[in-house]
Amino acid sequence: MKLFLVQLLLWSAVVAQAQTASTAPSQQPPARHSAGPSHVDAGDYIYVSGQGPRSPDGALPATFTAQARQALTNLKSAVEAAGLTMDHVVYTTVYLTDITKYGEMNRTFAEFFGKVPPARAVLGVAGLADPPIEINAVAVRSLSEKRPVYPPNYKSDEPFSPGILTHDRLFISALPRGSSGDQVSDDPAAQVDYALDQMKAVLEAAGLDLGHVVFVNPFLTAQIPTRVMNEHYAHRFEFGNTPARATVELSSLPNGAQIEYTGVAVRDLKQRRAVRPKNMPPSPTASPCVFAGDTLYCSAKSGFIPGPNSGVYSSTTALQLIQTMRNQLDNLEEADMQFCQVVSTTVYLDDMADMKAFDEVYGKYFHGELPARTTVQQIVPAERSPDKDGHYPDLEQVSLIAVRHDCPR
Repeated sequence: MKLFLVQLLLWSAVVAQAQTASTAPSQQPPARHSAGPSHVDAGDYIYVSGQGPRSPDGALPATFTAQARQALTNLKSAVEAAGLTMDHVVYTTVYLTDITKYGEMNRTFAEFFGKVPPARAVLGVAGLADPPIEINAVAVRSLSEKRPVYPPNYKSDEPFSPGILTHDRLFISALPRGSSGDQVSDDPAAQVDYALDQMKAVLEAAGLDLGHVVFVNPFLTAQIPTRVMNEHYAHRFEFGNTPARATVELSSLPNGAQIEYTGVAVRDLKQRRAVRPKNMPPSPTASPCVFAGDTLYCSAKSGFIPGPNSGVYSSTTALQLIQTMRNQLDNLEEADMQFCQVVSTTVYLDDMADMKAFDEVYGKYFHGELPARTTVQQIVPAERSPDKDGHYPDLEQVSLIAVRHDCPR
């Protein structure tokens, strides 16, 4: 009965809402699930949903290189539908179900970008809506202040920029291990510190520091204990004023790396403000949400129920998602925002087979246009039996970006 009441309250709290301007390119690949539009126009920035390897007629090319080229062609189509070009792309995430295809992907990736390629992360995952590749992106509308950022001693001929500055933000790449010419120990703590130093070097090359960061993705494999990562990470940021964060355990990373960081920083500290619901204590590792001007970056949330008996108590993806959206709604309301202002989400599923059940709940929170969206399964599915305290594993997580604008009535 309690769970039913929670569900009823949540669904009734999500009033009729509509999204910012979003359109599908005329040659958009066929929708496979309710993932949202090909892109959402949020004013200064365009958010492009994860684009897969199928052609507009639904055909899957025969080779990986052709599949990668088609995914990038689909990305280009979405960007052009927003009235922009690939030169406007400032950040991309490339998801591969086979990290050994990294070299092939790189060669194809380079064909689509000019002398100033975007910042980038490449991640090895266990599952995608349509394997073997998916690519999402952020594009800036104005090129007037866009420029690449290179830290001292950076050594790489790969087709991405360590950082991209725009008029108000810095987008930070996941830098390859050894890109500064350093030998890196296999010790987990040393790898965490090295990856943090790489992110710090990009910030400093842009005239910024870690205090400017509004959002961080720590990407790590099972070889890096989360406890070790958190201990070293917490020392780099101001307690209670940390960036929003989505920590993602992955199947693999390129070049044998075990941990990498990407991030977004705001150029003017007056534009940065952390948001925390009053019933939530400050954290040494993540703020619930952080503003970069009118853009709100929110940490990944799961179906975790806070409080004295905290934990995940629901056994299915659909039921966990209801609590996840409750948690995100708390964050949005603290920022005086609503679901209709969400422009992009990243969804992490324990099992891609749960996509349909997830979508049936997810769609209830967005009336009208959905946000841009990317959905991935990072690692093999978890054992779903409860522990001795009745806690279940996280079966889904959702991070989001929202932008202030008037919601249609």
